[in-house]
Amino acid sequence: MNRRGRFDAVVVGGGVVGIACALGMADAGLDVALVEAAEPQAWSPAHPDLRVYAFAPDNAVLLDALNVWGDVQRQRAQPYRRMRVWDAAGGDGLEFDADELARPQLGWIVEHGLLVDRLWRQLERRGVAVRCPARVTGLEQDGAGVRITLDDGGTLDARIGIAADGGQSALREFAGIATHDRDYGQLGLVAYVRSEQPHVGTAFQRFLSGGPLALLPCTQGRSSIVWSLPTEDARRLQGGDVSAFNHELTRASDACLGALELDSARAAFPLRRKLARAQRAGRVLLMGDAAHVVHPLAGQGVNLGLRDVSAWLRSVGDAKAKGRDFDAGARLQRWARERRSDNTVSTLAFEAINRTYSNDLPVSTLLRGRALGIANRVPMLRHALWRHAAGI
Repeated sequence: MNRRGRFDAVVVGGGVVGIACALGMADAGLDVALVEAAEPQAWSPAHPDLRVYAFAPDNAVLLDALNVWGDVQRQRAQPYRRMRVWDAAGGDGLEFDADELARPQLGWIVEHGLLVDRLWRQLERRGVAVRCPARVTGLEQDGAGVRITLDDGGTLDARIGIAADGGQSALREFAGIATHDRDYGQLGLVAYVRSEQPHVGTAFQRFLSGGPLALLPCTQGRSSIVWSLPTEDARRLQGGDVSAFNHELTRASDACLGALELDSARAAFPLRRKLARAQRAGRVLLMGDAAHVVHPLAGQGVNLGLRDVSAWLRSVGDAKAKGRDFDAGARLQRWARERRSDNTVSTLAFEAINRTYSNDLPVSTLLRGRALGIANRVPMLRHALWRHAAGI
């Protein structure tokens, strides 16, 4: 497999988080293999991916260090400079402005397919050994390393294994890590829309009794919607008449951009929480959705996953600088403890916000709009909220 017949790390999962982790470790001088079930489809500007991310500044720094971010920006990344959050039940809203925060932008809206495509292209160039198509069918580990069995009968030996293979992670299951799960009874409805008024680089999020609606600014004057809805309502709107959909969406958005018109296919995905009870089992580490699937209302899913990666790469770099083993047990445990603590707080906070705002209870509706208004009127609090979301 390599000169010694053993890798430093095997990453399972070829999504944004898994590839970024593999590239970062390869850049740090480690021998890395990546296992993925299917090669991603090549991204095409003519066929936008319905799945988009509100990409935070700290993760743009990570991708820039991986020599990927510049290409992503050149292809299609829409910066947003303002964000407005308000509650349909009333009360003042919460607003963020890049000028007030002394930033060139708050973040970027980027397509999932574009990120994966540009990251995937770097794997061979950076010396990562790719096993694709391949699936994990077994795991053995001891105090010195892991042996991962693949569906073609082959095995990969490494000092550590990293599970970045999504919410239904096979490697997490083989490592024996259980999860705390919750079904929110909602679907996330996604699509692109055209608006009567230009979005001028502003992201909107309105809390409705059925779940939040986000309008995210994209290139070419379009916006991406991420609409959290009760399952039955989402199914009705996903397949219903386009004119009726446009009318209901415009009303749900409070016509913040005027009339909205569907400009793509519609898709929906189930909204669930899945939080691993630990982010480490022996010499297996969990990152991204394998460790934490969160509600999309704050757009933080991929950002949390890439923060797992950044924290791990800092740990590897620190070990290298000090001439110590990057995979020492205490170092693995420190990373796992710190990341699970941050991810647990974030996951439960998103859940609490969704539960508070996605209902018609009288007491809740009286208080929650006021809470947004209070946060908006206290600059230090508003700035702190944004810094946490931006990872700075």
